[in-house]
Amino acid sequence: MANLRRAAWPGLLAVLVLAAFAAGLGGIVLLTPDEVEQAPESTRVSASISGSGSTAQKGAMDAWRAEFHRIHPELRVDYRANGSGAGIRDFIAGNTDFASSDVPMQPREQALADRRCGDKAVHLPMVVGPVAVTYNLPSVPDLKLSPATLTGIFSGRITRWDAREIAADNAGARLPRTAIRVFHRSDDSGTTHNFTAYLRTAGRWPHPPSRTWTGAGQGVAGSSGITRLVQHTEDSIGYVEYGFASNARLRMAKVRNASGRFVALSPQTASKALEDARVVVGDGLVVEFDYLTRRRNAYPIVLLTYEIVCLGEPDPLVRTFLSYTVSDAGQSYLSLHGYGPLPQNLLVQVRARLGVST
Repeated sequence: MANLRRAAWPGLLAVLVLAAFAAGLGGIVLLTPDEVEQAPESTRVSASISGSGSTAQKGAMDAWRAEFHRIHPELRVDYRANGSGAGIRDFIAGNTDFASSDVPMQPREQALADRRCGDKAVHLPMVVGPVAVTYNLPSVPDLKLSPATLTGIFSGRITRWDAREIAADNAGARLPRTAIRVFHRSDDSGTTHNFTAYLRTAGRWPHPPSRTWTGAGQGVAGSSGITRLVQHTEDSIGYVEYGFASNARLRMAKVRNASGRFVALSPQTASKALEDARVVVGDGLVVEFDYLTRRRNAYPIVLLTYEIVCLGEPDPLVRTFLSYTVSDAGQSYLSLHGYGPLPQNLLVQVRARLGVST
């Protein structure tokens, strides 16, 4: 296991295996702080695991890690938000115990990850992360954008805020006669892949979906980078996860869905879009979105973050931590950090893959 520090590994196994099997074969029950405190001295040890990847998931991961450490003060989970592509590369190289990605691995990456595992590497959905179209336009507090208009802006075809396409989406709005400043991710980004996949399906984006940006504008690393630039650059627009936009109090455009309604982004409207998603059942659980959902209150630009782990992962600490993230407690406060919880039908399947009893 990568980056594991062992003080008394047999004792740690005693504690964690007890947690893993207390509810029956394969079932996991997390120990409370009192239970940890009452454990024999020989079993109270320090150990850690590490992961890297999705910046979209950073807020959720930070909250999970903090609470997990509160429950298990002798255990620590380290996480580096360096982008989905970098997280997958770290995992394949054996530098981390799990990867976080906003998009499933490509076939070549899957083959390399399988080789690293000596078994199958699997995708486990963890959190719904809506993608916000953020903008800085003081004269337009309620911007509306259709998929075709979004494609025009981010492909570089629409270059001014008073363009007829934007005016058609925003009847009566006072649009400035200024150039549009477009910001996009410069790093290998699952958020970019999900955003361009939506535009390809709903707005006729001229390029295949990709983790690497293929449109117009200025590139910047990470969602936090885009957030800062949009926040401080008038006439700008970008795409970031809802949690980043909400925390920075950025304005977010309403996006027209396939029902013809312009829908404001919230964790609730984003979760609506997942109700028509299709789960591809295999060794892991990959989800295919319906970007053309006609549900009236569904915000259509969503992503799902995955943890990538080895199917036969023998490490009880990895399984204990991931089991916490899909517990009722782990999922219950995600909306406070700008995320949506997994739909119940998907949550049940993830728990089953982890052997969690409910």
